[in-house]
Amino acid sequence: MKKILLPLALLTFMISCKNNESGQPATADSSKITLITLDPGHFHAALVQKEMYPDVDSNVFVYAPAGQDLDLHLKRIESYNTRAENPTHWKENIYTGADFFQKMIDEKKGNVVVMSGNNQKKAEYILNTVSAGLNVLADKPMAIDKAGFELVKNAFAKAKENKVLLYDIMTERFEINTTLQREFSQIPGVFGTLEKGTPENPAVTKESVHYLYKFVSGSVLQRPAWFLDVTQQGEGIVDVTTHLVDLVQWECFPEQAIDYQNDIEMVSAKRWTTPITLSQFTEITKQPAFPDYLKKDIQKDSILNLYSNGSFNYKLRGVNAKVSVTWGYKAPEGTGDTHYSIMRGTKANLVIRQGAEQNYKPVLYIEPVKKGDAGFEKDLAAALKTIQEKYPGVELKKIAAGWQVAVPEKYNTGHEAHFGQVMQRYLQFLKEKKLPDWEVPNMIAKYFTTTSALELAKKTAGK
Repeated sequence: MKKILLPLALLTFMISCKNNESGQPATADSSKITLITLDPGHFHAALVQKEMYPDVDSNVFVYAPAGQDLDLHLKRIESYNTRAENPTHWKENIYTGADFFQKMIDEKKGNVVVMSGNNQKKAEYILNTVSAGLNVLADKPMAIDKAGFELVKNAFAKAKENKVLLYDIMTERFEINTTLQREFSQIPGVFGTLEKGTPENPAVTKESVHYLYKFVSGSVLQRPAWFLDVTQQGEGIVDVTTHLVDLVQWECFPEQAIDYQNDIEMVSAKRWTTPITLSQFTEITKQPAFPDYLKKDIQKDSILNLYSNGSFNYKLRGVNAKVSVTWGYKAPEGTGDTHYSIMRGTKANLVIRQGAEQNYKPVLYIEPVKKGDAGFEKDLAAALKTIQEKYPGVELKKIAAGWQVAVPEKYNTGHEAHFGQVMQRYLQFLKEKKLPDWEVPNMIAKYFTTTSALELAKKTAGK
């Protein structure tokens, strides 16, 4: 074990020294936002730093155990600092003692803690961090079970009490087709009103397909072994679905507070596994064998059954919605993660597809309920002018089923760029010293929904 850890510790020390060549303790600029990164086990922690921000100090204080997670994080930051085009200039100041969390709380070297890593203790970390008077920007999911939900709910109350901002990183709100789906749904002349739907034919459906083997920042993503342990990462039904539930709320009831105790009714839920072979596990983690904590999920000595898939139906203020996530190992050549979304209105359906026909890039379609309605086409033309005021260059292309929304390439910034957009919005909230009134109740509602779905799926398994 010592032979494996020594190079990682050495690399951590070298990068730390490189970023503090004077040998003097780094100090934060009190006039700026200063980031603290806590135990960065997920690549999203680095993506928050893929660009620089005018109001953010270049010093970042990292508190984490020494090891592969930290090593990979530092390599990603280093790649941003040394890239040829628009390099960043972050200075990573690292503490790797066993008491890293308490040290972070005691030292308070920064004022915004970024959490993106192992989710097993995340809810506890969040509560204790806001209790210490620090702001938190957390990657999803904040909570992976009901116990975690209760901690997160308490954390929001404590954040309010201590006048700090707790926020999660909802990147998918910045995907242009999703944004336009929301915009068109708010135009009654085009969309009408949102249908109520049924569990068999929901008014809103959001489906997401992901793959474990993927490229990030130009290279194959090395995942930590714990990412494949549902007790540490969380099951699929409480992970990626966080984004989907967020979008259901954000699109169906924009800027309206959701009451999790009265507005949400769980209807049905199920979960199932993705089989992962040892060779596949080794390919994405670089680990030669399954660690002991995964033995509980292994069959026939070599197949890991990962509960990465989930689907659930629920009612949000009487509107039937369906959310599902599916994980495979590796996408077929030329394909990738996909997203399907439909909002059914009384006048038209707004549908995002991302399959072979769309070259695996999301495309929004407007499909009228009544075909050949000249009045609808006139209303749609008027609506387009309204859309173009916000998003110049967006056009409509007539097709057999209705219209395809043509989006200029400048709006397709990509998933990685959305992390910077979330950060910029969060920085604005910090400047204003408050979140929009609806954000906190809706985050609570979101994690209540996902953790309730997991609870129901486990309870009804095999029935």
